[in-house]
Formats: sequence, C-alpha cells, structure tokens
Amino acid sequence: MSETRDTGQLLDTGQLLDTARARHGFVIGLAGWSGSGKTTLAEQLIAGLTARGLEVATIKHAHHGFDADKPGKDSYRHRAAGARQVVVSSQARSVLFTENRDRGERRLEELLDALSPADIVIVEGYKREPIPKIEIFRLATGKPPLFTTDPRIIAVATDDASALPTTPPHLLDLNDVGSIIAYICELTGTGTIAAAS
Repeated sequence: MSETRDTGQLLDTGQLLDTARARHGFVIGLAGWSGSGKTTLAEQLIAGLTARGLEVATIKHAHHGFDADKPGKDSYRHRAAGARQVVVSSQARSVLFTENRDRGERRLEELLDALSPADIVIVEGYKREPIPKIEIFRLATGKPPLFTTDPRIIAVATDDASALPTTPPHLLDLNDVGSIIAYICELTGTGTIAAAS
C-alpha cells in the first residue's frame, strides 16, 4: 500500500509509519490473543511509566462498530445528524469523534500523527503492524504464541515460560510489571532518567 503526500513523492506504508513514529519518543505495541491480559498490562505500564515522569499516550484497537459516545448526548446527536467530526471540549479534556464512514478504518500512522508528541506511545492491538511489540502470552487462551511468526515481537511477557514452544527473543515475567517497565525504559533510553525520578 502506498500514498502520495504533499511533496508529490510516493511513500510506502512503512515510510509513513516511520515518519509518524518519529514524532514520538518511542512506540511499542502490546500484542496477544483476546483474554491474554493486554489491557491489564497496558494499565499497569501506563501507571508505572507516568509515575517515572514520562508522558504516555495510547492507541487501542477496537472491533467494528464500538461507540464511546452515549445516545442522547449533544455530541452523539451531532454525529447522528450527519457531522463527520465532532469535538467536545471542556477545561478538563477534549475529545474528537470522527466517523470513518466509507473511508474505512484509519491506519496506525494516521492515528500516531493525530496524537500530540509523547515520550512513549503504547499501541494495544494492531498485532500485524510493523512496530516493535511485546507479546502477552498465556497458555489459558488456548492459542499459539505469535512471536514464532512475527519478527517484530521483541519480547514475550508470560506467566508460564515453560509453556512456550521455543525461546523468545527476550523473556519477561508477566507477574513482574516493574521489570517490564524497566525493559521499556531501557529500550527508550530513559532508563536512568526514569530510575532517578
């Protein structure tokens, strides 16, 4: 897949993703089958990384027709009336709702571009995207590990290393979130800053 940007040059999806990733300090994916604990780990990582003074942003893949807006609310009514984009803003927060309609799902690089620059962006889901990823593996899901077929998985966090069919690129203990945070800080080059905070 390719796209033409303002310069008239043809850029492939990998180049677009690299450009989008360059806006942020580090982009790391959390990949795993449903029920493996991606969201739980994401919550723990966000809390631990922000406690170390790092600015964290997240992108979460959702399935099909999810809705984060409530029927009856003004923003919902605006979208139902046909607005493709609706911004709701207050002193505490702002939200941009975008109806993709027939444009299809937005690509990861577009979502990264839409975020304000952050030290670390945690991407939950998007397991097929060409970004470095930590796989969350639990034998209880009944599914095979992903790292055996995805070279972009740089580490596997598991609660049972003996259940892995082969040695992963880097093994992390899913029950030791501190070591996973330290690993991410090491990857990002923020290890000494984060440890000093």
